[in-house]
Amino acid sequence: MGTLPEIEAAIKQLPENDIRQLATWLEEYLEQIWNQQIASDLTSGKLNKLIAKAEADIAANRLRDIIP
Repeated sequence: MGTLPEIEAAIKQLPENDIRQLATWLEEYLEQIWNQQIASDLTSGKLNKLIAKAEADIAANRLRDIIP
């Protein structure tokens, strides 16, 4: 595998359509990584405090619109 500068240089040599396809693939790949991290955090209990606080806020009706 090449270094990041080598990969960047190779990408610059690609036709625009291939670059767009690569960008789509990267977005999907990053989403998979994010989803795996969230699943791991849920399984490990890392998010338990945040979930409990959100549930308590909902139960106490301490909510606000995030879109004005």
